Amino acid sequence: MNSLAARARIAPLPIRSTPLPDFAAILAALPMPAVVIDAEDRFRYANQAAELFFQLSFASLAVLRLGDLLPPDSRLFALLDQVRQHEAPVSDHDLVLDSPRLNRRGVAAHGAPLPEMPGAVVLTLQDGSTAQMMNRQLNFLGAARGTSAMAEMLAHEVKNPLSGIRGAAQLLEQGASEPDRELCQLIQDEADRIRNLVDRMDMFSDRPVELAPVNIHQVLDHVRRVAQTGFAAHLRIVEDYDPSLPPVWGNRDQLVQILLNLVKNAAEAVDPLGGEIVLATAYHHGVRIAVPGSKERVHVPLQVIVRDNGPGIPEAVRATLFEPFVTTKRGGQGLGLALVAKLVADQGGLIECDSRPGRTSFRLSLAMPPAGLRLDSHPMDRS
Repeated sequence: MNSLAARARIAPLPIRSTPLPDFAAILAALPMPAVVIDAEDRFRYANQAAELFFQLSFASLAVLRLGDLLPPDSRLFALLDQVRQHEAPVSDHDLVLDSPRLNRRGVAAHGAPLPEMPGAVVLTLQDGSTAQMMNRQLNFLGAARGTSAMAEMLAHEVKNPLSGIRGAAQLLEQGASEPDRELCQLIQDEADRIRNLVDRMDMFSDRPVELAPVNIHQVLDHVRRVAQTGFAAHLRIVEDYDPSLPPVWGNRDQLVQILLNLVKNAAEAVDPLGGEIVLATAYHHGVRIAVPGSKERVHVPLQVIVRDNGPGIPEAVRATLFEPFVTTKRGGQGLGLALVAKLVADQGGLIECDSRPGRTSFRLSLAMPPAGLRLDSHPMDRS
Protein backbone atom coordinates (compact mmCIF):
# COMPACT_ATOMS: atom_id res chain seq x y z
CA MET A 1 0.00 0.00 0.00
CA ASN A 2 2.80 2.41 0.91
CA SER A 3 4.63 1.73 -2.36
CA LEU A 4 1.44 2.23 -4.31
CA ALA A 5 0.83 5.50 -2.50
CA ALA A 6 4.40 6.63 -3.19
CA ARG A 7 4.04 5.83 -6.87
CA ALA A 8 0.79 7.75 -6.93
CA ARG A 9 2.48 10.80 -5.41
CA ILE A 10 5.29 10.91 -8.02
CA ALA A 11 3.19 10.04 -11.04
CA PRO A 12 3.36 12.83 -13.69
CA LEU A 13 0.37 15.08 -13.98
CA PRO A 14 -1.74 14.67 -17.11
CA ILE A 15 -0.82 17.17 -19.86
CA ARG A 16 -3.63 19.47 -20.80
CA SER A 17 -4.21 19.35 -24.53
CA THR A 18 -4.45 22.78 -26.22
CA PRO A 19 -6.82 22.81 -29.17
CA LEU A 20 -4.99 23.51 -32.42
CA PRO A 21 -6.15 26.34 -34.66
CA ASP A 22 -7.92 25.42 -37.87
CA PHE A 23 -5.96 25.11 -41.11
CA ALA A 24 -6.97 28.58 -42.29
CA ALA A 25 -5.39 30.18 -39.21
CA ILE A 26 -2.21 28.16 -39.74
CA LEU A 27 -1.96 29.15 -43.41
CA ALA A 28 -2.68 32.77 -42.55
CA ALA A 29 0.35 32.83 -40.24
CA LEU A 30 2.75 31.61 -42.94
CA PRO A 31 5.12 34.26 -44.31
CA MET A 32 5.06 32.61 -47.75
CA PRO A 33 2.13 32.80 -50.21
CA ALA A 34 -0.36 29.96 -49.66
CA VAL A 35 -3.58 29.30 -51.55
CA VAL A 36 -6.16 26.54 -51.79
CA ILE A 37 -7.15 25.70 -55.37
CA ASP A 38 -10.28 23.57 -55.80
CA ALA A 39 -10.92 20.91 -58.45
CA GLU A 40 -12.07 23.58 -60.93
CA ASP A 41 -8.93 25.67 -60.35
CA ARG A 42 -10.82 28.34 -58.41
CA PHE A 43 -9.26 30.14 -55.47
CA ARG A 44 -10.93 28.93 -52.26
CA TYR A 45 -8.42 30.49 -49.86
CA ALA A 46 -5.47 32.89 -49.98
CA ASN A 47 -3.38 34.19 -47.09
CA GLN A 48 -2.06 37.74 -46.86
CA ALA A 49 1.29 36.82 -48.40
CA ALA A 50 -0.58 35.38 -51.41
CA GLU A 51 -2.53 38.61 -51.80
CA LEU A 52 0.77 40.48 -52.02
CA PHE A 53 2.18 37.89 -54.43
CA PHE A 54 -0.75 38.14 -56.85
CA GLN A 55 -1.30 41.87 -56.13
CA LEU A 56 -4.99 41.09 -55.62
CA SER A 57 -7.18 40.84 -52.54
CA PHE A 58 -8.80 37.50 -51.68
CA ALA A 59 -12.18 38.98 -52.60
CA SER A 60 -10.81 39.54 -56.12
CA LEU A 61 -9.10 36.15 -56.29
CA ALA A 62 -12.26 34.36 -55.14
CA VAL A 63 -14.06 35.23 -58.38
CA LEU A 64 -11.15 34.10 -60.58
CA ARG A 65 -9.78 30.84 -61.85
CA LEU A 66 -6.06 30.24 -61.97
CA GLY A 67 -6.41 30.30 -65.75
CA ASP A 68 -7.47 33.95 -65.53
CA LEU A 69 -3.98 34.78 -64.24
CA LEU A 70 -1.77 32.31 -66.13
CA PRO A 71 -1.68 30.87 -69.67
CA PRO A 72 -2.80 27.23 -70.04
CA ASP A 73 0.73 26.03 -70.83
CA SER A 74 2.10 27.21 -67.47
CA ARG A 75 4.01 24.51 -65.59
CA LEU A 76 1.92 25.30 -62.53
CA PHE A 77 -1.09 23.53 -64.09
CA ALA A 78 1.04 20.43 -64.70
CA LEU A 79 2.00 20.46 -61.02
CA LEU A 80 -1.65 20.63 -59.94
CA ASP A 81 -2.53 17.74 -62.28
CA GLN A 82 0.24 15.58 -60.80
CA VAL A 83 -0.89 16.27 -57.23
CA ARG A 84 -4.48 15.28 -58.10
CA GLN A 85 -3.45 12.24 -60.12
CA HIS A 86 -1.06 10.76 -57.56
CA GLU A 87 -2.70 12.24 -54.44
CA ALA A 88 0.77 13.08 -53.15
CA PRO A 89 2.86 16.24 -52.68
CA VAL A 90 4.67 17.56 -55.75
CA SER A 91 7.25 20.36 -56.03
CA ASP A 92 8.66 22.32 -58.94
CA HIS A 93 11.30 25.05 -59.06
CA ASP A 94 12.44 27.99 -61.16
CA LEU A 95 8.97 28.60 -62.58
CA VAL A 96 8.15 31.62 -64.72
CA LEU A 97 4.64 32.93 -64.03
CA ASP A 98 4.26 35.43 -66.85
CA SER A 99 1.03 36.94 -68.16
CA PRO A 100 -0.48 40.42 -68.65
CA ARG A 101 -1.64 40.29 -65.00
CA LEU A 102 1.33 38.59 -63.35
CA ASN A 103 5.09 38.57 -63.79
CA ARG A 104 7.13 36.43 -61.40
CA ARG A 105 10.37 34.60 -62.16
CA GLY A 106 12.38 32.03 -60.25
CA VAL A 107 9.31 30.79 -58.33
CA ALA A 108 9.35 27.53 -56.35
CA ALA A 109 5.92 25.87 -56.02
CA HIS A 110 4.89 23.11 -53.61
CA GLY A 111 1.49 21.42 -53.92
CA ALA A 112 -0.22 18.91 -51.62
CA PRO A 113 -3.68 17.29 -51.75
CA LEU A 114 -6.39 18.37 -49.31
CA PRO A 115 -8.35 15.20 -48.39
CA GLU A 116 -11.30 17.18 -46.97
CA MET A 117 -11.92 18.69 -50.43
CA PRO A 118 -11.63 16.16 -53.28
CA GLY A 119 -9.52 17.58 -56.09
CA ALA A 120 -8.36 20.55 -54.01
CA VAL A 121 -4.66 21.41 -53.69
CA VAL A 122 -2.85 23.44 -51.06
CA LEU A 123 -0.28 25.44 -53.01
CA THR A 124 2.62 27.34 -51.44
CA LEU A 125 4.87 29.60 -53.50
CA GLN A 126 8.34 30.98 -52.85
CA ASP A 127 9.24 34.02 -54.90
CA GLY A 128 12.87 33.92 -55.95
CA SER A 129 12.60 37.28 -57.70
CA THR A 130 13.30 39.09 -54.40
CA ALA A 131 16.65 37.35 -54.06
CA GLN A 132 17.42 38.12 -57.70
CA MET A 133 16.48 41.74 -57.09
CA MET A 134 18.87 41.90 -54.13
CA ASN A 135 21.69 40.51 -56.27
CA ARG A 136 20.97 43.08 -58.97
CA GLN A 137 20.87 45.81 -56.35
CA LEU A 138 24.35 44.87 -55.14
CA ASN A 139 25.53 45.28 -58.73
CA PHE A 140 23.80 48.67 -58.92
CA LEU A 141 25.48 49.79 -55.70
CA GLY A 142 28.83 48.66 -57.04
CA ALA A 143 28.19 50.61 -60.23
CA ALA A 144 27.26 53.70 -58.22
CA ARG A 145 30.41 53.45 -56.09
CA GLY A 146 32.51 52.98 -59.21
CA THR A 147 30.94 56.04 -60.79
CA SER A 148 31.59 58.07 -57.62
CA ALA A 149 35.26 57.12 -57.73
CA MET A 150 35.39 58.05 -61.41
CA ALA A 151 33.79 61.43 -60.68
CA GLU A 152 36.37 62.24 -58.01
CA MET A 153 39.21 61.15 -60.29
CA LEU A 154 37.92 63.28 -63.15
CA ALA A 155 37.46 66.33 -60.93
CA HIS A 156 41.05 66.16 -59.65
CA GLU A 157 42.93 64.84 -62.67
CA VAL A 158 41.07 66.37 -65.62
CA LYS A 159 39.72 69.79 -64.65
CA ASN A 160 43.05 71.39 -63.75
CA PRO A 161 44.97 70.47 -66.94
CA LEU A 162 41.82 71.19 -68.95
CA SER A 163 41.83 74.77 -67.70
CA GLY A 164 45.47 75.08 -68.76
CA ILE A 165 44.70 73.76 -72.24
CA ARG A 166 41.82 76.20 -72.66
CA GLY A 167 43.93 79.15 -71.42
CA ALA A 168 46.74 78.27 -73.80
CA ALA A 169 44.29 78.11 -76.71
CA GLN A 170 43.01 81.58 -75.81
CA LEU A 171 46.54 82.99 -75.82
CA LEU A 172 47.38 81.38 -79.16
CA GLU A 173 44.16 82.73 -80.66
CA GLN A 174 45.25 86.34 -80.08
CA GLY A 175 48.18 86.16 -82.51
CA ALA A 176 46.97 83.44 -84.83
CA SER A 177 45.86 83.70 -88.45
CA GLU A 178 42.19 83.32 -89.35
CA PRO A 179 42.37 79.56 -90.07
CA ASP A 180 44.40 78.99 -86.88
CA ARG A 181 41.94 81.05 -84.82
CA GLU A 182 39.18 78.65 -85.88
CA LEU A 183 41.31 75.76 -84.60
CA CYS A 184 41.95 77.59 -81.31
CA GLN A 185 38.21 78.16 -80.90
CA LEU A 186 37.60 74.46 -81.60
CA ILE A 187 40.03 73.55 -78.81
CA GLN A 188 38.19 75.88 -76.41
CA ASP A 189 34.77 74.48 -77.37
CA GLU A 190 35.92 70.91 -76.85
CA ALA A 191 37.50 71.83 -73.51
CA ASP A 192 34.17 73.36 -72.43
CA ARG A 193 32.31 70.24 -73.53
CA ILE A 194 34.61 67.99 -71.50
CA ARG A 195 34.33 70.30 -68.47
CA ASN A 196 30.50 70.12 -68.66
CA LEU A 197 30.66 66.34 -68.77
CA VAL A 198 32.95 66.31 -65.73
CA ASP A 199 30.52 68.63 -63.93
CA ARG A 200 27.72 66.15 -64.63
CA MET A 201 29.84 63.33 -63.30
CA ASP A 202 30.45 65.35 -60.15
CA MET A 203 26.81 64.66 -59.20
CA PHE A 204 27.93 61.10 -58.39
CA SER A 205 30.48 62.15 -55.77
CA ASP A 206 29.87 60.96 -52.23
CA ARG A 207 28.36 63.68 -50.07
CA PRO A 208 26.46 63.37 -46.80
CA VAL A 209 22.71 63.09 -47.36
CA GLU A 210 20.32 64.53 -44.81
CA LEU A 211 17.35 62.20 -44.31
CA ALA A 212 14.00 63.04 -42.74
CA PRO A 213 10.37 61.85 -42.85
CA VAL A 214 8.92 62.75 -46.27
CA ASN A 215 5.32 62.60 -47.45
CA ILE A 216 5.87 60.63 -50.65
CA HIS A 217 2.41 61.48 -52.02
CA GLN A 218 3.17 65.19 -51.87
CA VAL A 219 6.44 64.52 -53.71
CA LEU A 220 4.57 62.51 -56.36
CA ASP A 221 1.97 65.26 -56.72
CA HIS A 222 4.77 67.80 -57.27
CA VAL A 223 6.42 65.56 -59.88
CA ARG A 224 3.09 65.01 -61.66
CA ARG A 225 2.40 68.75 -61.85
CA VAL A 226 5.88 69.45 -63.22
CA ALA A 227 5.49 66.68 -65.81
CA GLN A 228 1.99 67.70 -66.93
CA THR A 229 3.01 71.33 -67.42
CA GLY A 230 6.06 70.33 -69.45
CA PHE A 231 7.43 67.19 -71.05
CA ALA A 232 4.33 65.00 -70.34
CA ALA A 233 1.60 67.54 -71.15
CA HIS A 234 0.28 65.30 -73.95
CA LEU A 235 0.14 62.10 -71.86
CA ARG A 236 -2.32 60.56 -69.41
CA ILE A 237 -0.92 60.23 -65.89
CA VAL A 238 -2.83 57.90 -63.56
CA GLU A 239 -2.43 57.99 -59.77
CA ASP A 240 -2.93 54.76 -57.80
CA TYR A 241 -1.94 55.52 -54.22
CA ASP A 242 -2.28 53.73 -50.92
CA PRO A 243 -3.56 56.60 -48.73
CA SER A 244 -2.56 54.80 -45.52
CA LEU A 245 1.14 54.77 -46.44
CA PRO A 246 3.32 56.33 -43.68
CA PRO A 247 6.13 58.81 -44.40
CA VAL A 248 9.27 57.49 -46.09
CA TRP A 249 12.73 58.04 -44.66
CA GLY A 250 14.51 60.00 -47.36
CA ASN A 251 15.62 63.30 -48.82
CA ARG A 252 12.81 65.28 -50.47
CA ASP A 253 14.94 66.98 -53.13
CA GLN A 254 16.61 63.74 -54.14
CA LEU A 255 13.27 61.91 -54.28
CA VAL A 256 11.94 64.64 -56.60
CA GLN A 257 15.04 64.24 -58.78
CA ILE A 258 14.72 60.44 -58.85
CA LEU A 259 11.03 60.45 -59.76
CA LEU A 260 11.31 63.26 -62.31
CA ASN A 261 14.04 61.27 -64.05
CA LEU A 262 11.92 58.10 -64.12
CA VAL A 263 8.77 59.91 -65.28
CA LYS A 264 10.71 61.74 -68.01
CA ASN A 265 12.15 58.45 -69.25
CA ALA A 266 8.65 56.97 -69.31
CA ALA A 267 7.28 59.98 -71.20
CA GLU A 268 10.00 59.61 -73.84
CA ALA A 269 9.34 55.88 -74.20
CA VAL A 270 5.55 55.80 -74.71
CA ASP A 271 3.50 56.56 -77.81
CA PRO A 272 2.67 60.29 -77.88
CA LEU A 273 -0.97 59.47 -78.74
CA GLY A 274 -1.90 56.52 -76.49
CA GLY A 275 0.83 56.83 -73.88
CA GLU A 276 0.00 56.34 -70.22
CA ILE A 277 2.11 56.69 -67.09
CA VAL A 278 0.98 55.23 -63.75
CA LEU A 279 2.28 56.56 -60.44
CA ALA A 280 1.53 54.11 -57.62
CA THR A 281 2.40 53.46 -53.99
CA ALA A 282 2.01 50.32 -51.90
CA TYR A 283 3.15 48.62 -48.72
CA HIS A 284 5.06 45.37 -49.20
CA HIS A 285 6.08 43.64 -45.99
CA GLY A 286 9.14 41.42 -45.77
CA VAL A 287 11.98 43.04 -47.73
CA ARG A 288 15.05 43.80 -45.63
CA ILE A 289 18.52 44.91 -46.72
CA ALA A 290 21.87 45.04 -44.95
CA VAL A 291 23.32 48.40 -43.99
CA PRO A 292 26.89 48.76 -45.34
CA GLY A 293 29.48 48.65 -42.56
CA SER A 294 27.20 47.12 -39.91
CA LYS A 295 25.20 44.02 -39.10
CA GLU A 296 21.94 45.97 -39.04
CA ARG A 297 19.20 45.09 -41.53
CA VAL A 298 16.72 47.74 -42.61
CA HIS A 299 13.11 47.06 -43.51
CA VAL A 300 12.18 48.76 -46.83
CA PRO A 301 8.44 48.09 -47.16
CA LEU A 302 7.31 51.36 -48.78
CA GLN A 303 7.07 51.01 -52.53
CA VAL A 304 6.82 53.71 -55.18
CA ILE A 305 6.15 52.56 -58.75
CA VAL A 306 6.48 54.42 -62.05
CA ARG A 307 4.88 52.32 -64.80
CA ASP A 308 4.36 53.02 -68.50
CA ASN A 309 2.80 51.25 -71.48
CA GLY A 310 5.73 51.81 -73.82
CA PRO A 311 7.51 49.18 -75.95
CA GLY A 312 9.72 47.98 -73.11
CA ILE A 313 13.46 47.91 -72.55
CA PRO A 314 15.57 45.67 -74.82
CA GLU A 315 16.60 42.52 -72.99
CA ALA A 316 20.23 43.04 -74.01
CA VAL A 317 20.59 46.08 -71.74
CA ARG A 318 18.34 45.16 -68.80
CA ALA A 319 21.11 43.54 -66.74
CA THR A 320 23.30 46.66 -67.00
CA LEU A 321 20.55 49.26 -67.11
CA PHE A 322 21.72 51.18 -64.04
CA GLU A 323 25.40 51.21 -64.91
CA PRO A 324 26.96 54.45 -66.20
CA PHE A 325 27.13 55.08 -69.96
CA VAL A 326 24.46 52.46 -70.72
CA THR A 327 21.61 53.96 -72.75
CA THR A 328 19.03 53.09 -75.39
CA LYS A 329 18.48 56.73 -76.39
CA ARG A 330 20.03 58.11 -79.52
CA GLY A 331 22.54 60.72 -78.39
CA GLY A 332 22.06 59.80 -74.73
CA GLN A 333 25.02 59.73 -72.34
CA GLY A 334 23.69 56.96 -70.08
CA LEU A 335 24.07 58.84 -66.79
CA GLY A 336 20.41 59.35 -65.82
CA LEU A 337 19.57 55.88 -64.47
CA ALA A 338 23.06 55.48 -63.01
CA LEU A 339 22.40 58.65 -61.01
CA VAL A 340 18.98 57.32 -59.97
CA ALA A 341 20.58 54.10 -58.67
CA LYS A 342 23.16 56.11 -56.74
CA LEU A 343 20.59 58.44 -55.16
CA VAL A 344 18.33 55.54 -54.17
CA ALA A 345 21.31 53.78 -52.57
CA ASP A 346 22.19 56.98 -50.66
CA GLN A 347 18.76 56.79 -49.00
CA GLY A 348 19.13 53.14 -48.05
CA GLY A 349 16.61 51.95 -50.62
CA LEU A 350 16.29 49.47 -53.47
CA ILE A 351 15.39 50.00 -57.11
CA GLU A 352 14.37 47.36 -59.61
CA CYS A 353 13.05 47.33 -63.15
CA ASP A 354 10.56 44.90 -64.65
CA SER A 355 10.04 45.34 -68.38
CA ARG A 356 8.22 43.62 -71.19
CA PRO A 357 6.47 44.98 -74.29
CA GLY A 358 3.59 47.20 -73.22
CA ARG A 359 4.53 47.38 -69.54
CA THR A 360 7.68 48.72 -67.90
CA SER A 361 7.81 49.32 -64.15
CA PHE A 362 10.48 50.96 -62.04
CA ARG A 363 9.92 50.11 -58.38
CA LEU A 364 11.54 51.91 -55.46
CA SER A 365 11.57 50.21 -52.05
CA LEU A 366 12.14 52.74 -49.28
CA ALA A 367 12.44 52.62 -45.50
CA MET A 368 10.17 54.10 -42.86
CA PRO A 369 11.50 56.60 -40.30
CA PRO A 370 13.51 54.92 -37.51
CA ALA A 371 11.48 53.48 -34.67
CA GLY A 372 11.00 55.93 -31.83
CA LEU A 373 11.61 59.02 -33.96
CA ARG A 374 9.16 61.82 -33.23
CA LEU A 375 7.79 62.83 -36.59
CA ASP A 376 7.03 66.33 -35.36
CA SER A 377 10.77 66.83 -34.73
CA HIS A 378 11.42 66.39 -38.47
CA PRO A 379 8.78 68.39 -40.35
CA MET A 380 7.38 66.54 -43.32
CA ASP A 381 7.26 68.16 -46.72
CA ARG A 382 4.32 70.55 -46.94
CA SER A 383 4.84 71.93 -50.42
